Amino acid sequence: MGNEIVYLNGEYIPLADAKISVMDRGFLFGDGVYEVIPAYFGQLFRLEDHLERLDNSLNSIRLQNPHSHEQWRNLLAPLLKEGLDQSVYLQVTRGVAPKRDHAFLHHITPTVFAMVSGINPHSDPDNGVKALSMEDSRWKLCHTKAITLLANVLLRQAAVDEGCAEAILCKDDYLTEGAASNVFAVIDGVLMTPPKSPAILPGITRDVILEIARKNNIPCSEKAISMDVLRKASEIWITSSTREIIPVVELDDKIIADGKPGQLWKTLYKLFQEYKMSLR
Repeated sequence: MGNEIVYLNGEYIPLADAKISVMDRGFLFGDGVYEVIPAYFGQLFRLEDHLERLDNSLNSIRLQNPHSHEQWRNLLAPLLKEGLDQSVYLQVTRGVAPKRDHAFLHHITPTVFAMVSGINPHSDPDNGVKALSMEDSRWKLCHTKAITLLANVLLRQAAVDEGCAEAILCKDDYLTEGAASNVFAVIDGVLMTPPKSPAILPGITRDVILEIARKNNIPCSEKAISMDVLRKASEIWITSSTREIIPVVELDDKIIADGKPGQLWKTLYKLFQEYKMSLR
């Protein structure tokens, strides 16, 4: 793994040689944002959408994007292996400051880091995963893809400790999202997901699923979902860029429907894979 090539501040170097200063504000304060971009067959997936989300995250923390979209495309391309499915992780912090001070110090250069790893989406048509509902204890800027993920980490680990794949979060008894995912539910035959707001991250995979559903005349809605309604859903899915669409078959130790991935998940999973193949 140490020989893997990564990008750091203008250089492509082995991962083992990539180092940052302990005075980097990302290290000291979590003062930065990140983005995760799938690449199918060696081609970045919905790159413009991901970069627009990066723009929004950077604007949210008052940090200027160090690169144009075209520069990002050129910067990331050398990290990809032709023909492979991978995911790109990129991170931008406010940079190295001469002293530790909560207030922004201007005229410092942002730290830019990018690396590539494998991608292993859920593909088992017969089995799903378990999830655990938990109170959403995170901050109020969840639409910003910030690197300050300690709350998400603790929530996800609490679910893993209970033998679950994800924590499904709620605030004031309404669904927000997963600790590292967006959430969909099939309720009375309608595919539903919470609307975009500062309470959730605007997932690119989430948007793609809604686009595919609408294109194929599958009833869908962006609507607030109470936890009581969620628990009565016939299907629940979690979605993300690296895991794509995962069926949840058990929530809080209660089986959902017959305990198997539902028919609508199978349909959307097939349509999503066909969409990916169309990009080759």
